Amino acid sequence: MSIFDKAKAKAEELLGRAEQVYGESHGDAAATVAGEAHVMEAQAEEEALEREENRDDDGLAGAR
Repeated sequence: MSIFDKAKAKAEELLGRAEQVYGESHGDAAATVAGEAHVMEAQAEEEALEREENRDDDGLAGAR
C-alpha cells in the first residue's frame, strides 16, 4: 500500500525479468522459468496493492 511496497514489487519484477533474460541468453531453462515466476508474482502483488488503494470503504459501493 505504501510507496515502498510498490517499489519493492517493481524491483522484484525487474529482477525476475533480468533472471529470465539471463536464462534465455545462456540456455538455462530453470533460470528462465524462475524469472518468469518472479515477474508474475511481482505483477500480482502490484495489482493487489492497487486494488487495496482503489477499494471503496464507505459502504456505499455502487451508490452515487
